[in-house]
Amino acid sequence: MYNDKLNTSIQNPHVSVDCVIFGFKEGDLKVLLIERKAASDNNSSPNKKDFLLPGDLVFDNEDLDTSARRILKELTSLENIYLEQFHAFGNPDRVRKPSDKPWLEAIRTEPYARVITIAYYSLVKLEDYKPTASSFANNADWFSLKDIPELAFDHNEIVNYALKVLKSRIQTHPVGFELLPKKFTLSQLQKLYETIMGENLDKRNFRRQFMKNGMLIPLMEKQKHVPHKRAQLFKFNKEKFEAV
Repeated sequence: MYNDKLNTSIQNPHVSVDCVIFGFKEGDLKVLLIERKAASDNNSSPNKKDFLLPGDLVFDNEDLDTSARRILKELTSLENIYLEQFHAFGNPDRVRKPSDKPWLEAIRTEPYARVITIAYYSLVKLEDYKPTASSFANNADWFSLKDIPELAFDHNEIVNYALKVLKSRIQTHPVGFELLPKKFTLSQLQKLYETIMGENLDKRNFRRQFMKNGMLIPLMEKQKHVPHKRAQLFKFNKEKFEAV
């Protein structure tokens, strides 16, 4: 392993955790990816960059939630993020892609062991979190969903499934507020939902729905320093939000 101090605990070779961290900024939904270090100094493709979700094997002496928080911090430096479990991925071939074998052989004590991964996701304000890579991560950065490269293992599938879960959940829970400023316009709120849903929404119906459910509190304030007509600002109803 790259970090010797982790040897104080024993990794389970068959169970891992992977984290899908979504961030939103300027109408673009992004996901946090890490670039893994090359398998060796004699890597046959030294200029090839391999990206994947922040994830690793769990320790036998910790529960899954603890593993998710630890792994995310070790690989990206991000912490104090609410993570929610959303699915388990157990295809027997998920860690058997030929392109992944050199890296697995270099970093895992049992590189050919079948691995079942428990996936977590979270929503954060992108500007509040500046990832810093460590451990076997060579780099950590935000990627627009429309620009995600081919990822290691089955991580493209995991990202797609997480987005599917997010699209479903955002229709019944006000999860999107984590991605907005404390004070926001209805246009910003609608843009967020349209970005996540991947479709245009009717402006009148969208606003009527949110004003009707009591999730928004209109403020006696308007936008400042904008080149267009200033729009009214809103904040979410915390009591109503937490009750959902």
